[in-house]
Amino acid sequence: MSPQDAPQHLIIVSGLSGGGKSTALNALEDLGYYCIDNLPASLLNELAPQIRAHPQLYARVALGIDARARGSDLESLPNWIESVQAQGIRCELLFLAAERRTLIKRFSETRRRHPLTQGDRVLADAIDDEARLLQPLKACATWVIDSTDTNIHQLRRKVWNCVGPGTKGMTVVLESFAFKHGVPQDVDFVFDVRNLPNPHWESELRDSTGLDSRVAEWLEQSPEVVRMADDILAFLRSWLPGFEAAQRSYVTVGIGCTGGRHRSVYLVERIAESLREDFPDVLVDHRETKK
Repeated sequence: MSPQDAPQHLIIVSGLSGGGKSTALNALEDLGYYCIDNLPASLLNELAPQIRAHPQLYARVALGIDARARGSDLESLPNWIESVQAQGIRCELLFLAAERRTLIKRFSETRRRHPLTQGDRVLADAIDDEARLLQPLKACATWVIDSTDTNIHQLRRKVWNCVGPGTKGMTVVLESFAFKHGVPQDVDFVFDVRNLPNPHWESELRDSTGLDSRVAEWLEQSPEVVRMADDILAFLRSWLPGFEAAQRSYVTVGIGCTGGRHRSVYLVERIAESLREDFPDVLVDHRETKK
């Protein structure tokens, strides 16, 4: 059996600090991966047999490893990947990179400390040292994603684009957003639901989102909302099979309202629930609720 046909899939997620490793792991978790972050590389040999022994529980696993691992452990990682594949587990490496200027800006904005900074060591030197330390991993990576000038939503899509085709057919991404903050990039369809009744004007619902059952119940009282949900769902059920037949890896659908917190969020959740009957790999992303 070749590694590509293996029933279990293990992804090692590594890369430069500030490159988006946490975002990548969150995106993989949305794809159904069991995620473990900051795993010491020295524990990999102990973990592989556990994964192999529980194929149902650990059908998909993603491990986050960074430069804080010992140099010898990082150097042996490519050989470890080969040994895992020999055990019948498909094992691949996702590497997150970014330009130096972008990493410096991100650390400056978040005021986080780089893991390799010690004493009076400047940030730029720590970034350069980490890049040299992780170069062997980057060289053997299955996928290298450059997150320079990329926001977290775009990065999530890049991860889904890399990994999604190897999961369960075409991935459908439903994203809620606020028109006042702009239409998301790279969407295939955009639906404007600003004409629907707005829970924002109800004082007891204003601070909630479309994920709240009270908001859902309020919206479902409107025939317009129900009809909009049914019409969007019917449209997608009619046209998405054609995209899948054309070998598309994934399709992104944006649903927007004014603030991106009530109507669009509710509709994304409702439509996603129904659409999963036809497309098992449906992901949701609520852009404004994360701010």
